[in-house]
Amino acid sequence: MYLEHYGLNEPPFRITPHTDFFFDGADRGATLEALIYAILNDEGIVKVSGEVGSGKTMLCRVLMERLPKQVDTIYLNTPSLGRDEILYAIADELKFQFTQSRVSVALRELQEHLIELYAAGRRVVILIDEAHAMPEETLEQVRLLSNLDSSRHKLLQIVLFGQPELDEALAKPSLRQLKDRITHSFRMRPLSEAEVGMYLAFRMHAAGYRGPDVFTSQAVSLIARAADGLTRRINILADKSLLSAFVADTHAVTAQHARKAIADSDFGPLKRGRRPALYASAVLAVGIIIGVIAHWLFFGGTPFSPPDPSPAVTVAPAPKAEAISSAKPEPKPAAIPEPKVQAPSEPAPRPSPQAPPPEPQAASAPPPAPPPASSSLMSAAQLQRMGRYKAEGQPLLTERLAATREVLAQAPDDAYALELYVTDKIDQERTERFLARARDLVPLSDVYVIPIVGNPTRLWVVYGRFPSRQEALDAQKGLPPKYQREFKSVPRSFAEIRHAL
Repeated sequence: MYLEHYGLNEPPFRITPHTDFFFDGADRGATLEALIYAILNDEGIVKVSGEVGSGKTMLCRVLMERLPKQVDTIYLNTPSLGRDEILYAIADELKFQFTQSRVSVALRELQEHLIELYAAGRRVVILIDEAHAMPEETLEQVRLLSNLDSSRHKLLQIVLFGQPELDEALAKPSLRQLKDRITHSFRMRPLSEAEVGMYLAFRMHAAGYRGPDVFTSQAVSLIARAADGLTRRINILADKSLLSAFVADTHAVTAQHARKAIADSDFGPLKRGRRPALYASAVLAVGIIIGVIAHWLFFGGTPFSPPDPSPAVTVAPAPKAEAISSAKPEPKPAAIPEPKVQAPSEPAPRPSPQAPPPEPQAASAPPPAPPPASSSLMSAAQLQRMGRYKAEGQPLLTERLAATREVLAQAPDDAYALELYVTDKIDQERTERFLARARDLVPLSDVYVIPIVGNPTRLWVVYGRFPSRQEALDAQKGLPPKYQREFKSVPRSFAEIRHAL
C-alpha cells in the first residue's frame, strides 16, 4: 500500500528470507565468510545457533548462493527425519541409489560415492535447518556421517542451524561425541539499537528508497527494544510503522507511529531463564559490576565496562560468532580461527598504529620473567589464575603469555590496549596458528593473550600499549585492512583488563 508513497520498488520488510536483503552487519557478514572458509577447508561439523527470528534461515540461504559452483549443497529442513531417512534424503539429493537397505552397507556405498565426487573436484555440504528439533538418534546418525572421509580429507561437511535448544541438546552426555566433533560454533546475536538503525536504513535502500532516513531515532529506539534486536520482529514492526506513517500522510516514521505498531503486535519476552550458560554470564556480569562500583567508591577511579564475553567468530564472533555461536560468535573464529572469525567463533587480531611497528620478537627468544611481586600491579591470586592456562609447549603462545603477564604487571591503570576479540575457543594449537598468522600482519610483540579462567575459560586478545584512550583510537586507523573488516576493536584500559581477571 505504501510503495509509491516512499518511492519503493518492492516491500522492504518481508519476513521471508529474500537474499537480496541480507544485512552483513552485526557479525553476519563475518560469520558467512567463516562458514564458507570452514566448508572449503575440511572443517567437519559447524554449528550456528540463535533465537527464533534472528536470521539463521536467511544466513543459510545466502550461504547456498555464495558457495562456489564445485560445492554440491544438500539442504535439509525437515527435522523429523528418522535415523535411516536422513541417509535416503542425502542419496536423493545426490541422485544416488543404494543397492541394499542395511544401514552399514548404505554408509559404505555413500562413502564410495563421495570419494568419487571428491576425486572429480566436487565438495558436498549438508545444511541442516531446525537441527534443535531433530530426534537424538538422528543427531547420532549425523555424527556417523561426519566420520566419512578418505585417508586425508573429510568427504562431507555438515552445518547445523538451530535455536539455543540445540546447545542444550548437545550438552547431554549421550551426545557428547557429536559435540566434540563440532569444530566451530557461531551465535546469531540480537542487533543493538545502533545496528537496528543501520538495518532499517539498509532494507529501505535495498528496496529502492533514495531519500533521507525515514525512521527517527526515537522510533528506532522503540522498535529495537520491542523487538529484542531480532530481525523478524524488527521487520514486522517496521512494516506496520511505515503503514501507520502512510495513513497519516507523512514520510517520517516517528515514535508515535512506532508505538502504534508495537501496540498492534504481540511479542512476548524471550525465554532465557532456563539456559545455564546465560545464568553463568549474568553471574559473571553482576560480579564484575560490583567490583567496578567498589573500585570507584574506594579508590576514586572511573567505572569501566567489562569485555563482551560473547565470541565472534566472535567471531568473532564471531565467528558469529552465536556459535558464532551463541559468537560471534563465534563470533565469531569462531573468531576467526582457520576461517575468518567473530565471534561468536574466533576472530583475527587487529592491526598496528600508524607509526612503523617494531620488529616482532623472535619465537625462540626466552620468555621474559614476571616482575617481582612487590612491584607488580597484579595480585598473587590473579597471577595464579592466569597460570592455570598452560601453553602446552606451543612456542609463540608461551612467549606471548609471559609477555602478557609482564605488561599487566607494569602498565599503569590509565594506559590502554585495543581489544581484538574474546573467545571460548582456547585450544592451544589453534591459538598458536592464530599467532603465526598474526606476525605476518602486525608486530607479534604487541599482541597479548589474556586467559580469563572460569566457566567457561576464555581468551581475551588485545593489541598494543598506548598512553591514552585517544592514542588507542588513533591506532585503530593504522590496523591492517583485514582486521578493520573483521573486527570492531574497542579501547580497553589496563585497569579494566586487570579487573576482569
